[in-house]
Amino acid sequence: QGQLVESGGGLVQPGGSLRLSCAASGFTFRSYAMYWVRQAPGKGLEWVSLISSGGGNTNYADSVKGRFTISRDNAKNSLYLQMNSLKPEDTAVYYCAKDRREKTISYDYHYWGQGTQVTVSS
Repeated sequence: QGQLVESGGGLVQPGGSLRLSCAASGFTFRSYAMYWVRQAPGKGLEWVSLISSGGGNTNYADSVKGRFTISRDNAKNSLYLQMNSLKPEDTAVYYCAKDRREKTISYDYHYWGQGTQVTVSS
């Protein structure tokens, strides 16, 4: 199923910014929609954003709309999440995830990386 390696997390003050990256390997990255999901302490998995295989379609959870921007570079097999105006409630482990189906947005995704911790605190 390949590899997904997330990076870019850290500790940031409220109102700050971070850029997460996900390096993909072992599958045809450009053929799959990709997602960012997160899990806050003691809570379930929350879908954050998605981007279509070609990058032309994106969508965001209401909780991050207008603050986060998803993007991808298919030449580099990489997925990104630019996070601005961060809030304490954005604190979570962030994972990138791959759609289970090629060339469609099914919202049926799976993730298997380690994730990257984002902590928003003063």
